[in-house]
Amino acid sequence: VPFHWDAELHGRVVALARECGASVFMVVQAALAALLTRLGAGTDIPLGSAVAGRTDAALDEVVGFFVNTLVLRTDTSGDPSFRELLRRVRETDLRAYAHQDLPFEQLVEALNPDRSADRNPLFHVALTMDNAAGTGYGLPGAEAEEIHVSTGTAKLDLTYAVRERRGAGRTPGGLEGEAEFRTDLFDAATVEGLLARLRRLLEAAVAAPERTIGSLEILTAAERHALLETANATSRALPAATLPDLFEAQVARTPDAVALTSPDTRLTYAELNARANRLARLLAGRGAGPEGVVALALPRSAGLITAVLAILKTGAACLPVDPGYPAARITYLLRDASCALLVTDHATGATLPDTSVPRLLLDTGDTERALATVPDTDLTDADRRAPALPANPAYVIHTSGSSGTPKGVVVSHSGFASLAAAMDDCFDVGVDSRVLYSASPSFDASFWNLCMALLTGARLVVVPADRLLPGAPLAETVTAYGVTHLTLPPSSLAALAPGSLPEGVTLVLAGEACPTELVARWSSGRRMINAYGPTETTVCATLSGPLTDGGVPPIGTPVANTRVYVLDAGLRPVSPGVTGELYVAGAGLARGYVGRPGLTAERFVACPYGP
Repeated sequence: VPFHWDAELHGRVVALARECGASVFMVVQAALAALLTRLGAGTDIPLGSAVAGRTDAALDEVVGFFVNTLVLRTDTSGDPSFRELLRRVRETDLRAYAHQDLPFEQLVEALNPDRSADRNPLFHVALTMDNAAGTGYGLPGAEAEEIHVSTGTAKLDLTYAVRERRGAGRTPGGLEGEAEFRTDLFDAATVEGLLARLRRLLEAAVAAPERTIGSLEILTAAERHALLETANATSRALPAATLPDLFEAQVARTPDAVALTSPDTRLTYAELNARANRLARLLAGRGAGPEGVVALALPRSAGLITAVLAILKTGAACLPVDPGYPAARITYLLRDASCALLVTDHATGATLPDTSVPRLLLDTGDTERALATVPDTDLTDADRRAPALPANPAYVIHTSGSSGTPKGVVVSHSGFASLAAAMDDCFDVGVDSRVLYSASPSFDASFWNLCMALLTGARLVVVPADRLLPGAPLAETVTAYGVTHLTLPPSSLAALAPGSLPEGVTLVLAGEACPTELVARWSSGRRMINAYGPTETTVCATLSGPLTDGGVPPIGTPVANTRVYVLDAGLRPVSPGVTGELYVAGAGLARGYVGRPGLTAERFVACPYGP
């Protein structure tokens, strides 16, 4: 791929090189190293380069090829200014030139790196410069011209060959050359993009060499707009509402539709709402309210769903506790979240460790009599300790602790309206739909199941845990209850026999990376969608479109009122195709980690690209 940089840029490069006591080659090398760092190659950039090898004046009149190969190891760490990087390059190069007579082969033999027939052992990218280009050749009685011949074979992954053109009086006439590349690694469009970014970075560097290399612009204005604005055009005007507000609105729309089915219970929306209201009033009388946390430990049942709704209706946050957890973890969860109350029943409570947290047992005579005496109407702020606001915590879910001590993530109500809108957009879910409550209550995906059903008018199917085991039990449950919407981790779907799920089912895969072969096996005749969201968001941050056989399943695009960015360590957008870290912003972002302001400040950082 050929390139040409005009005389103006060449002149600025020459001026900066002269100002810093460096060469034009060193300026271009610094720019190339900075670009490779920005494109994800790290901060230790070994570049190959050729030297003439004519260090002795005695060789001046000798015809022959003395060229040697140097490895110029460029240190870009610490995000230095371009001027500082140029200083480092100058020192490195001068030391290398002082030892340029050391044969490259001897260096390789001494270092003895792992060898491969298709790789240079010490560098994969080279930069060469011909600053004698265009000077002409003269031989007595003969005319000579320079011809560049391609062998059709690349010696390295990438080679940037640069030539200086000089005008009258050695004035800068432009920089030109070509980039040679391995066609099994790159295509011409990619290399053209690299050259365009290199020029853009070099122009920014010579214009302001005091700027850090991380701040030098390598994106076009159109690319920045696409990455920051177009990809995140998810804004939607939605009511500021809590999850109970959204549920109660659905109750008003479909009071007689079936809201919940379990092996021994069938409740309409009006019936489920009434049960939750009575329990909520009882909990509020026990001190549950906004900014407080109520723990919940119950088996999978209609009572579990009722209790979740009741806790949320008080304005308190729900901390779901899996009764099967080890006693030490349960004790830690209750203490870490400063729970004011634990809702359970006799059988489950007998398996839980003794803690100082007061308990409300739902199956005692006293509780049942108390529930019978309170109204079943929706709570108002007058019934609560304080007004219930979307900014209040809705739930606390602890991370697994695989990377250390489990962290309690505090998620507010603010993202539920957007989550419901995303479900409405993607899943075609409504009063004729049946959503399986497939997730463990102690994972945030359980709130995903609940919202998919109870905020859309669908029916939530709740069965015991043994009816959800991957394989035949799960497939039988889906068939027996006519489940239309099923959310699973890919590993659970992989355990199902091919064809054991009916066609027409909507499959949402989440929690793990989705293998391509699963899409090939299950997408035909079914809607398959890949969902992604860390615990630190309201369940889901991105959704794919319907997956079809072929290619790696993407995590999709941000849901309503959510923004996602792939950024480098300086919170700058990386170029398309470059690896970075995924950052999430918007209505669904969690409030932070319960009781950990330091860790919250480390992870939840100010967004440079929005409110």
